[in-house]
Amino acid sequence: MKAFATATAIALATAVLAGPAAAQSPTEIRILWYADGNEGEVLQDLIARFEADNPDIDVVIDQVSYRAIQETLPVQLESGQGPDLARVTDLQGQAEHWLDLRPYVADGAYWDANFGPFLDWMRPAGSDAIPGFMTQLTITGPFVNRTLFEQAGVDLPEAGATWDDWAAAVRQVAEVTQVPIPLAMDRSGHRFAGPAISYGAGFIGTDGEPAVVDDGFRAMARRIADWHEDGTMATELWGSVSGTTYLGANEEFANSQVVMYMSGSWQIGQFDEQIGTVFDWWAVPNPCGDAACSGMPGGAGLVAVRYTEHPEEVGRVMDFLASEDALREFHERTLFIPAHAGLATAGLDFQSDNPLVVHALDVFSTQVPDLAQTAIDLQAYEWSRVIFGAVISRLGQVVAGELPLDDALTRIENDIANQLREADRG
Repeated sequence: MKAFATATAIALATAVLAGPAAAQSPTEIRILWYADGNEGEVLQDLIARFEADNPDIDVVIDQVSYRAIQETLPVQLESGQGPDLARVTDLQGQAEHWLDLRPYVADGAYWDANFGPFLDWMRPAGSDAIPGFMTQLTITGPFVNRTLFEQAGVDLPEAGATWDDWAAAVRQVAEVTQVPIPLAMDRSGHRFAGPAISYGAGFIGTDGEPAVVDDGFRAMARRIADWHEDGTMATELWGSVSGTTYLGANEEFANSQVVMYMSGSWQIGQFDEQIGTVFDWWAVPNPCGDAACSGMPGGAGLVAVRYTEHPEEVGRVMDFLASEDALREFHERTLFIPAHAGLATAGLDFQSDNPLVVHALDVFSTQVPDLAQTAIDLQAYEWSRVIFGAVISRLGQVVAGELPLDDALTRIENDIANQLREADRG
C-alpha cells in the first residue's frame, strides 16, 4: 500500500511538472514562401527577431519554387487546406481563400492608411477585408545588356521607342556579338499584357466581362508569333513547357545569352547578386505601342489563409511583419519598391553601392505614372488569372507550332468563356 501511494505521488508530481511545460508548447505557424532574390534570408532574420519576443509562437518558413506557388498551392486551397500564410502573386483570383485579418490585427486603421490602395488587389469586390499586405510593388519592364550594345556599336533606342524599334536594335546587337537570344520575355500572360495594352488591348469590356481578343491584342500576339519565327525570340524558351506553366529567362540573361529581357522590377535584387557588375544590366523604360508605353503593375503579397487554425497568432505575425520598422528593413535589404504609404513618403536607404541597382530602381519607380489605366484595372480584375492562363497557354501552342495564331485567338476566347461558365455553375 505504501509503495502504491509513493508511486501515485510520484506520478502526480510528474503530471504537475509536465502540465505547464505542455501548456507552453509554442503554436506553429507555417509560411509558404518563394523568393526572387535574397528576400527569404531577410524574412528569416525578421522572424528570428519576432520569435525571440514571442516565444509562444514558432514560425516555420517553407521556401518553395514560384511554380509551386502557381500550381500546387491552388490545389491545396481548393481542398480547404494550405499553410497559415502564403506569399502569392495571384491575389484577386484566389481572394475567396484569404482570411480577413481585421478582427486579429492590433490597428486596422494603420493597415488601411498604409496599404489601402492595394488591399483591393487581394480582397473580393466591395469588401473591406484585410487579407494581408504587398511585400513589394512591381512594375513589368525590360532589362538590356548594355555592354553588348556597346560591343556591337549600336545605340540604345531612346525613350518613346516602339517595340518594333527595340526588336530591330536587339537583332542587330545579337547578330554582331553572336548572342543566341535577341529578345526574351517571361512566359507569362501578365508579362504579355503590358505590351498588348500598349498596342490598345482592352481586356475588359464595357459590361465588366472579359473582352480579350481585339485589334490591340492581335497586334502584339502577331508580333510574338513573328518574333519566334524570325529568331528574335527563342522558341526553346516558351516552347519548352506547356499549358499555363511559367518560365523565366533569368539564367540566360545573367549568362549574357540574352540582349533584352522583358521581366520586371523584382529581378533587381537577384541581378545585383548574380551579375553584380560583370556586365551592365540596364533597366530601360517600357517600349511603346500605338496607344501607350505601359508595363503592368503587380507584386507579391503575403496573405493569411482562411483555413488556418490559429488566426490570432497569424494576426500577431502579420502585425510584426507589416510594421514600418520591419518593412523598412525588408525593402532596404531586398531592393524592392515598397507598397507602403509611410515608407514611400519617407523614402528608403537602399543597401546597395551598385550604380546599376540605383539606376534600375529609379527607372522602374518613374514608370508608375506611365501605367495605362487598363493595366491598373486589369491587375485588380477578378478574372485576370483566367485571362492570363488562357493567353499564355494558347500563345505557347503557337510558339510550339501546335496551333496557327488565328485558331489560338479563337480558343483563348473559348477557354475564358468556358471557365466563366464553370465558375457560374460552381
